[in-house]
Amino acid sequence: MRKRFFQPALILGLGFALACSVGPKGPSRETILPLLQKEADSLKADGEKPMPSLGVESTWTIEGLDLKEQPANESNPWVGTVRFKIVTRTKDFDGSIATDEARKRFEYLWSKALSKWVFQYKPAPAPAKKS
Repeated sequence: MRKRFFQPALILGLGFALACSVGPKGPSRETILPLLQKEADSLKADGEKPMPSLGVESTWTIEGLDLKEQPANESNPWVGTVRFKIVTRTKDFDGSIATDEARKRFEYLWSKALSKWVFQYKPAPAPAKKS
């Protein structure tokens, strides 16, 4: 008699535990990483558009894509960062070429409501005040 009570109770207990642990989660890393890559490719294409009238040429190299899960944030379960190395070449008046190199980061949030990456604006830190 004890066996008959124990088995249904065990099955119900396991079922309840599984139901509680499986909540509404965001998409998997494998699903959204290619979408972040697509955003990075779009930024690269826009950044490398030629500006012949100014004599400026830029090369944007994607250095990395970073994903961080936010389990406590149901509406934005992922944060993504696209990191670039940007090399700009400018033709000077004397015909020489000046080269400048910079690194830039773009921050994104995965919007569960929109099912897409949303650019996250982060203002630059204010310069330190001199006393």
